[in-house]
Amino acid sequence: MLLGEQEQFLSYNGEVLIFQLSKTKHMEGAADKTMNLCVRRMAFNRDTKLFVQKSSGVFSMRASHLKIEIICCSCTTDSRTGIILPCILMKKKKKPNVVKYLLLLLHNSNQFEQSFHFKLDYELKEDVRLITGPSVLWRHANKLFYISSNTCTVLSAPVQLSSVVWTGEIEDEGTVVLGIRTACLPESEDEDEFSTSDRAIWGSEFFGYAIETQKMLTGTCFMPHAYSTVVSSVYICKNEILKKQLQISLVAITHKNQLIWFQDGLPKGVCELPYEKPCSVKTAVISSNDLLFVVSFASGNVCVVQRRDSLQVASKWQKVKSVLVDDFIGSGSEQLLLLFKDDSNIDVLSTFEITDLGEVNYASGINYKHDVSAAEELQENGLLTVQALETRLQAGRTSVRELQQHLGLKKRVILESCRALIDLVEERTHILPTAKEEGLVSLWDDVENPHSLSKETSLASKVPEHFKEKLWQRVVGDSLVVGVKLTESFYLSLRDVSLSLVMDQDFSSISPIIECRNKIIKLNKAFSALAVSSCHIEPPPKKMKLDLHSKKDLKEECPKRCSRVQLGGAKTVVAVTSLSPLLAFHRVCCIVLLHAKKQKHRNDSLQESKKITVLCGKILLSLEDISNGKYLVKMLRDNSYCTGSMEDILAVLAVSVRFSFQIVSSDCTLTPVNSWLLGEMECTPFKECHDNIFCHKAGNVYGTVFNWTLKNPFEGVLTLFCRNLTVLFQCLHSLTRVLPPSCDVKLLRSGSKGVLTEQLALALEKEMLTLRSSFFSKESKAENSLTWGSEPGKKISDAPMASLLDSEEGVQQFRKKLQNEREESVLSMNQTMNGARYQEIALKIAEAQLSSDMIVWRLS
Repeated sequence: MLLGEQEQFLSYNGEVLIFQLSKTKHMEGAADKTMNLCVRRMAFNRDTKLFVQKSSGVFSMRASHLKIEIICCSCTTDSRTGIILPCILMKKKKKPNVVKYLLLLLHNSNQFEQSFHFKLDYELKEDVRLITGPSVLWRHANKLFYISSNTCTVLSAPVQLSSVVWTGEIEDEGTVVLGIRTACLPESEDEDEFSTSDRAIWGSEFFGYAIETQKMLTGTCFMPHAYSTVVSSVYICKNEILKKQLQISLVAITHKNQLIWFQDGLPKGVCELPYEKPCSVKTAVISSNDLLFVVSFASGNVCVVQRRDSLQVASKWQKVKSVLVDDFIGSGSEQLLLLFKDDSNIDVLSTFEITDLGEVNYASGINYKHDVSAAEELQENGLLTVQALETRLQAGRTSVRELQQHLGLKKRVILESCRALIDLVEERTHILPTAKEEGLVSLWDDVENPHSLSKETSLASKVPEHFKEKLWQRVVGDSLVVGVKLTESFYLSLRDVSLSLVMDQDFSSISPIIECRNKIIKLNKAFSALAVSSCHIEPPPKKMKLDLHSKKDLKEECPKRCSRVQLGGAKTVVAVTSLSPLLAFHRVCCIVLLHAKKQKHRNDSLQESKKITVLCGKILLSLEDISNGKYLVKMLRDNSYCTGSMEDILAVLAVSVRFSFQIVSSDCTLTPVNSWLLGEMECTPFKECHDNIFCHKAGNVYGTVFNWTLKNPFEGVLTLFCRNLTVLFQCLHSLTRVLPPSCDVKLLRSGSKGVLTEQLALALEKEMLTLRSSFFSKESKAENSLTWGSEPGKKISDAPMASLLDSEEGVQQFRKKLQNEREESVLSMNQTMNGARYQEIALKIAEAQLSSDMIVWRLS
């Protein structure tokens, strides 16, 4: 027979745990010596709509002359394993001044484990909490005490407090206690004035205390201190560290029967509660992802507040014994379980209601016979879900497979293009893989031209054996400069010259073609005037450039930046690329290729150009050589000159940005400019190129190259070669301080007006000749393709017209001849042209027009 029952309810993993404490009377008149703590695990059955017992367990204690009670129960984390387990705090009272407390853990096997026990000379009555560890925390005589399974010793926190409103975990702080205490006004003057006055007015304040670190947290990050006199309980919904600041969202219930929402210490919403004396608040996340606040009252009433546009009471109940929050029906979201008071029924789970204020609503005492079997419905929904997931998984696998095939195809195309380029440079015939080998099917009846490759190869073979004088390389900052010095005779037969770099190693994961930057530099024969034409500045596009061979050449596939330098008889082509990506390979070998259009003169003085690619050699680059300064530019002072090889000068100019300024003074000479260059800027002329001077001044302007040319004492052109715009602005700022106020400084376009005018005339002439040659070529080919007369190869006789008109047969012959000529005239007006021929003509015309347009833009 069970006597003196005590009951506690706890939700754990969708189950309801019922703890009951009872004494067992063995025989009539015998003293009770044992006390049993029984636990029953109850699960909701969706078929019967009732709670059924899954398992049970018992923990026996000696109860002779002892008064045993259940103080509280909760789910806490076991610090040994990190698993959340049900935890029960028991009290054994033997004498009025000796109270023993026992903390038990319940495992999934329904076995109870005694975590620790402790003795006190008073009873726990105020703010008793079970926290992570497991640990027990309580308040007594306005002091905070706690004990854990690790220490098994009662410890006291160095704080005074009047109440505990919340305990829990906070990011980077561990277990934190949020309490209320009497305001402690600071003595320092740098304390926040609003916070000080706030606490002084209300007389109390919030504070946070971290148990593990024994650290005090500012209470204003939770709530303003003004609410400390009315708040009775708090639930922290979210806490995180953003930009080293603690961000907290919480709800609090007050003695004024209100629920208030706080965000980062500021109130964001308030709701009037329907009953008095709220005592606790918890949250539930339902199937619609809405957040519900469940408030319990001392009278046994419960209400739910929903947070949408504003805080509103969504539902309320009366005579509730206990309210639990968990996923009781196994739907993946939380529901509320309300256990109602029912004195007529012994079973504690006989009167209940499960709801999420939406689709889920189960209540005891309702007949569900008309409903479809929940198990069958759940099984059907599960089957449909699995089928949908399988379909999505299959579609995802197909997409991944197609993407892998596409990436593999792109990789094969790049590698095959590189092999073709290397074969072309080394004058070998490149054999393309067949469509069958590549798994491809041709969609067109294409006829391959076997002579196309042989023509290009033969053209490359016509390159003279000694076409280059020198191949060199330099390192300037984070740039690698590679130059090829060509013979003059070979250079004069080329146009559109550029360089490209190809890595000699076989890197399967990356493209071996190195991206280069583009610039053209020209030095005259006397090494005096310096004119630079930058190719990275272009006018707005007007025409679309057609691709003659339906493929892009190397220059179009990899944007290059090449420099063409003319130094009298020394013709040097320069390429600039970024150095740091190459150093990632520690040691790399690069093939240097020269690309150009070789000009060929026809009988009618028109020029025909064909693209060629020439192997110039190889360069080696290693991190060790760079560290030893092997390829660094060396610019040193030697008396009044700057030493440095021509390769060093070209490397500095290639990586620099060129700006030209026209300086005009109306009332005084420009002598201060020369004094500024040689004095303040500490410039010295190059030994190889006297009119170009190198800046040795320490700082950002070091390495800047100047060229100062006077047209007359009142007008001159200053050209600067600097690393970036910052250096340019520094130089101009320094220059303006020495120039007279009346000077006018104007930025010039690249190239002199006279030279550009001459180039425009030549470009317009070339454009006209290209149009005329294309038209006559079209006419001649069309004439050869047409067949005149009604019969092939037969010509109509040139008999006199009078003789044809003498007889009726002659008239008929003349009429027939006239009809044939009319038909042939119509045919000649509707000539057709091969598509490749049309593309070739359109490409030549577009190139000629683009060249003239570029010069016109530079003149404007």
